[in-house]
Amino acid sequence: MTDKYAVVGNPVAHSKSPQIHAEFASQTGQDISYERLLAPLDGFVETIEAFRQTGGKGLNVTVPFKEEAFRYARTRTARAEAAGAVNTLKFENGEILGDNTDGAGLVRDLTINLKRSLKNKRILLMGAGGAARGAIAPVLAEYPAILVLANRTVEKAQQLAELFDNKLVPAPYEALMEQSFDIVINATAASLKGELPPLPDQLFNPGALAYDMMYGTETPFMAWARQHGAGTVADGLGMLVEQAAESFYLWRGVRPDTEPVIQKLRTSA
Repeated sequence: MTDKYAVVGNPVAHSKSPQIHAEFASQTGQDISYERLLAPLDGFVETIEAFRQTGGKGLNVTVPFKEEAFRYARTRTARAEAAGAVNTLKFENGEILGDNTDGAGLVRDLTINLKRSLKNKRILLMGAGGAARGAIAPVLAEYPAILVLANRTVEKAQQLAELFDNKLVPAPYEALMEQSFDIVINATAASLKGELPPLPDQLFNPGALAYDMMYGTETPFMAWARQHGAGTVADGLGMLVEQAAESFYLWRGVRPDTEPVIQKLRTSA
């Protein structure tokens, strides 16, 4: 019996997840199928219940349903609890497990693919939405020297800092004027709108990495970073593949090799 998996979202037609998981399955010899599920904005639970009742084994969850998936899961991993969102559901023996693999995917992309240690580094994380929140605990687990969370609405950053026992430093963008960083991560929605957060010119330490969670296009942040001294500029394609590999491992107990999949997606873009 072929085990059924899918990605659910709205919109979902653009998702690369079916291609990624097909590559993983081929590489590891796993007998699975993987499809896209378009859920109505008011019909998330009905859509995934129908999938589960027809034998579905697991789901990736994308925008805008990650918080709803968090509420839907009957049990949740510690990293899902920390993120306040679920991007991976596993259905087994009547149980519904919710996980969040986004932050782990980010850290694996940074540390393995981009070969950047986060330990003792000055790191700036921009944004205080779901993407940023999912990254905080995994990044803190790498023992950076400091993790600054910048957001237009500083109150949101302060609320997140309290959730994480004030291990990160909330800041408005104006407070970055006198600071510089080794790694700057853009987790804001600005790239989706073709916009740039209000950043000071002297933001990057020598050889710094500028990382945008968006992928598939040169974002305004990436272009700005190239012009303002970033040593390396990267998009979020590696994160996309790495978080998918985390999901695949949760479902199948096998960790696929991500590097050839990342390269294949880059050359086919």
